Amino acid sequence: MKPSNTIVRVYRGNITESIHRVHLAVVNTKGSLLHGAGDPQLLTFARSTAKLIQALPVIESGAADHFGLGEAEIALCCASHNGEAEHVSAAQGILGKLGFHHEHLQCGAHEPYHAPTAQAMRERGEAPTTLHNNCSGKHSGMLALCAHLGASPDTYMSLQHPVQQLMLEAVCAMSDIPKSQMELGIDGCGVPVFGMPIHHLALAFARLGSPEAVPEVRANACQRIVAAVRKYPQFLAGSDRFDTQLIEATQGRIIGKMGAEGIFALTVPDKGLGFVLKIEDGNQRALYPAVVEALKQLDLLSASEVSKLAAFHTPTVHNWQGTEVGIIRPDFQL
Repeated sequence: MKPSNTIVRVYRGNITESIHRVHLAVVNTKGSLLHGAGDPQLLTFARSTAKLIQALPVIESGAADHFGLGEAEIALCCASHNGEAEHVSAAQGILGKLGFHHEHLQCGAHEPYHAPTAQAMRERGEAPTTLHNNCSGKHSGMLALCAHLGASPDTYMSLQHPVQQLMLEAVCAMSDIPKSQMELGIDGCGVPVFGMPIHHLALAFARLGSPEAVPEVRANACQRIVAAVRKYPQFLAGSDRFDTQLIEATQGRIIGKMGAEGIFALTVPDKGLGFVLKIEDGNQRALYPAVVEALKQLDLLSASEVSKLAAFHTPTVHNWQGTEVGIIRPDFQL
């Protein structure tokens, strides 16, 4: 693989202190590569971008309707959320409908991503639980599917469990990768994670937003997921988060999801497009500047929408005193 000349620069003063290389694939619902940069076939893990695809069996199986999951709860099943009060309450609400509690979640506990929430909890002496984990919505959705199938909740994270097999099948079908060829690993929250070329992940997102060519039951599930996230973008991420603000800035015209190690996937339903961008070294600080710049150059964001996302497009670098000492700036032409 040749080095990508699609880069994001980190400036300190007038000097480029660091460079992050970018890989991009934009495809239509047939999988045709419309735009690419770096290596559009780069093999990497989907990480949390896959959550919107993993949520499909929760709806297709009838589990969401059986347990009366609302649109905000469906959006939370797709989330890497902030751990704010509304996120914790929604995850707790899903579990309550199943007759479960937070001890059933096996995702582990960490402090909320939302700094004010985390600070308030520390001041109260309150320890985080699994409900605060950014993946608690996804795991609650997995437990809903588990309960609906009558499967054991004790081993729901195992690849051999019916829940994980249904999710694997959904990801494989949406991305056009045979199960035998899907690379598998373990994600940060303990469940299987899917490795594939980024143009295949882009295909899955193109189909998510424009599911005309997928079976009717799956198409309905795709439409419900997109509608839920459009209506409740706050539940996909949260306050001050890019995923939420991208949906709000475009009034739901673009639906996108971040993943750890510098990956972002999105769908533009009205255009039948899927878009995946990966920062080669996995550094998250370069991700959103690159995504906004790529969308701008592809004429997928208007000038006013770019302006609304300016804090993500060219974020400033500060020292520990809060002094502005540099800037992060995309430097590429697609």
